[in-house]
Amino acid sequence: MCRNQSPCPPLINCMDTAEEIVTPGAAASAFKNPSMLAALQGRLDTLVGAPSEYIQSLPGEVHRRLDALKNLQDEGNVFNVQFRKEVEELEKKYLKLAIPLYKKRTDIITGAVEPTDSEVERKPDEEEEEEERLPVSKENPVKGIPEFWLTALKNMRYISELITEDDEPALAKLVDIKLSYLSSPGFQLSFVFDNNDYFTNSVLTKAYYMMESEDPSVDEVMFDRAEGCEIDWKAGKDLSVTIEVKKQRHKATNKTRTVKKAVPKETFFSFFSPPAPPTEEDEDDEEKFDEYDERIQIDYEIGEMIKDKLIPKAVDWFTGKALEYEDHDEDDYDDEFDGEDDEDDEDEEDDDHVGPSKKTIGSKSNAASGDDKAPECKQQ
Repeated sequence: MCRNQSPCPPLINCMDTAEEIVTPGAAASAFKNPSMLAALQGRLDTLVGAPSEYIQSLPGEVHRRLDALKNLQDEGNVFNVQFRKEVEELEKKYLKLAIPLYKKRTDIITGAVEPTDSEVERKPDEEEEEEERLPVSKENPVKGIPEFWLTALKNMRYISELITEDDEPALAKLVDIKLSYLSSPGFQLSFVFDNNDYFTNSVLTKAYYMMESEDPSVDEVMFDRAEGCEIDWKAGKDLSVTIEVKKQRHKATNKTRTVKKAVPKETFFSFFSPPAPPTEEDEDDEEKFDEYDERIQIDYEIGEMIKDKLIPKAVDWFTGKALEYEDHDEDDYDDEFDGEDDEDDEDEEDDDHVGPSKKTIGSKSNAASGDDKAPECKQQ
């Protein structure tokens, strides 16, 4: 899992080190079971940095050899850093090659173009049964592929949980999700919308900024911060709040007045307002830091899911085919933690937390970064 100011999941799977490999199935299983994740994290926390009696008991000549091995590892890390940077450049290169395909995909989804006979000619997949299709409607033809991105998002576990019934009409106007790489390490997701009844923005953005270690021998990419954007809601259409109406009676005059209060409510569009870090006043409040740690981890992982899974294979998420290989990955790990005692989970709920510790957050430096003003989203 990504940790603020700690090593994040590498940009591609092949760069994971032995300690950091988290397969999609394992991550998904842990996501489904927070107590499992907390228990696992608790066990890891007890191991990381713990002195080993065996290591301490080794004679000096063995420690001398261990130092040599560490130096060799540092030298190897220099190659790993170079490898990662070259992979990043390859990712950028092949994204540029894929952009024309993504544009054609958007044109078909929106109905801007109709695919030719040669473009729709396709052999059925071996694992797919031959499906019956409705005839092409000539009298009232449907334009494009309605609610393509909304359907794809709803088929993604954990992302679908963020989408409320009130969100769906707005997300039905989502016509594209674009990926771009930042000049500094990181990436940006751009959600492109058609005219809608909810906001005037044509594009909503979410950027994830990464940091590299200043030591060239350290092969680490660290999550720095996320930046969303301001949503220009139309009057009475703000999906992030609900309006409570109360009547108040004046004690002296007995007159009544109507008071309206905006109360925050859950919405997918909170994705564009990244979690705010605790203030310096809260630096001693461990609970607030734990909550923030967990929220930024989930936020980052959702961004990674959209970047690495949804955008490249959007049609598979729309049809639901992607769920098949997601389920296949999860089946390999469902029974991994069978037999754990419930008592252990209950004990660890109080003692352990999901996410980096308060120290890894860097409360003072990152709290300051949280004051950055969100970039303005593009207007129609």
